[in-house]
Amino acid sequence: MDKFKNFALNLIFPKFCFGCKKEGLYLCDDCRTLLDISEFDYCLCNPKPVRISNENTHNQTIGKCPKCQNKNLSGLYFALPYKEKTLTRKLIYQFKYPPYLKDLAQTLASILIEHFVLTNKNTNKIWDNSVLVPVPLDKKKIKIRGYNQSEELAKELSKVLQVPVVADCLIKTKFTNPQMESKKEEREKNLENVFQTKNYGKIAGKKVFLIDDVYTTGSTLQECAKVLREAGIKNVWGICLAREE
Repeated sequence: MDKFKNFALNLIFPKFCFGCKKEGLYLCDDCRTLLDISEFDYCLCNPKPVRISNENTHNQTIGKCPKCQNKNLSGLYFALPYKEKTLTRKLIYQFKYPPYLKDLAQTLASILIEHFVLTNKNTNKIWDNSVLVPVPLDKKKIKIRGYNQSEELAKELSKVLQVPVVADCLIKTKFTNPQMESKKEEREKNLENVFQTKNYGKIAGKKVFLIDDVYTTGSTLQECAKVLREAGIKNVWGICLAREE
């Protein structure tokens, strides 16, 4: 039934590559090769993050350099530089804004999976005893968009990583203006006391991987990580499709 449904949808609403406009996929193989999918991981410093060795991140012992040890996140995984490629911006924009291409989640998740393979994270040791927690949206934004893009991305990652998604342990209690439209200081102030933990038993004792689309200043993920750490979670990592530097 799923195959028939997808066939019917593609027949009525065909997909076109965001790079070359070829029909069939949102991102064809040729255009995919144009994306600079990272083979490395970097610390949380902003600007000028330091490259972290794959051996250290493989063991999940080091995700920060000495300068960013005070950050709430344990480290960050991201696949693409946000500013470098117009194609990257197009894919993410259409995932979050009209026409709200929800099914782009599969394509975007596959880019992250490729990053995990390139950086040797396709092992059980990394993902054992873990959960994927999407960064929550407020009710107003979900009503407008119809879905939480971070949760859709988490669902697709879960299928490959075999790590469960827990979407009801972190909630957003207040409406905030879009972070992309605010300066760094405003972003941090916007997010004060807007996240809360819920159903803590579902994530107690787990490694938490926070899922979001773009890491800009890190304010959102840092605030989420702060709330989770205050609740008792010791190991909180971020996973984003792209990082703005």
